[in-house]
Amino acid sequence: MHFEGRHELRAPRESIFRALTDPATLQRCLPGCESLQKTGDNAYAASLGVNIGPVTGRFSGNVRLEEVQPPARYRIVFDGVGQSGFMRGTSDFELEEQAGLTVVKYSADFHVGGLLAAVGQRMLQGTARMMASRFFAAIESAAQTANSASSSPP
Repeated sequence: MHFEGRHELRAPRESIFRALTDPATLQRCLPGCESLQKTGDNAYAASLGVNIGPVTGRFSGNVRLEEVQPPARYRIVFDGVGQSGFMRGTSDFELEEQAGLTVVKYSADFHVGGLLAAVGQRMLQGTARMMASRFFAAIESAAQTANSASSSPP
């Protein structure tokens, strides 16, 4: 399955990039993420709770950041398995600064199997878009908070 989109975030590109690549921020901002533990350079073990229509479950898997070019782009490679199926895929992120905003363009390709695949592509796409909107809203807030803290006088 493929989907792509773009979000305009009100924070500097460097702050957005840091938020998008910081494991603690990702764990707080990614809907359903229960844990994200470093296992190596740009590699993490993840635990995620998923609720897509009638299918709920927990997934354990791996996340890797690749092709990291701060603050312009990077790729996430992920895989996970759980009682309700499996998921694996990649997401590419490109960050551009435009008129005081950071425009994040993303493209994701992922595959699911088991009960997850049974809920149908339309429900999966809708849920993925909703999760992306929540994720980027949380990333924007985290980046704004971090940027405000770093620019405040001591």
